[in-house]
Amino acid sequence: MKRVLIVFFACGLAALPLAAQEDEDAPSMMERGAQQFLEGLLLEMEPALDSMRGFMDQMGPALADLMDQVEDWSVYEAPEVLPNGDIIIRRKPEDEPAPELQPQIDL
Repeated sequence: MKRVLIVFFACGLAALPLAAQEDEDAPSMMERGAQQFLEGLLLEMEPALDSMRGFMDQMGPALADLMDQVEDWSVYEAPEVLPNGDIIIRRKPEDEPAPELQPQIDL
């Protein structure tokens, strides 16, 4: 009986390094939790991503055409939203006066 216990004990000691090696390769609880969180987030975002793909399929050619028509974006002001919801982009004035520099005073 003692020999059987010794054999089981020796087998158990031999298996400990294998169990420790499996634990090192396995993801930690934090890694598993983060992975599950990201998978859930992806499932929640999938309908929004599908609608975004549809938007890009429809608007992509129009935006590319607009980019081809406008030669230099630096001659335009930032877009402005009017109270009625219209968006306008004004052209910058051609002859912008140089800002007057104030004389500096040494203290």
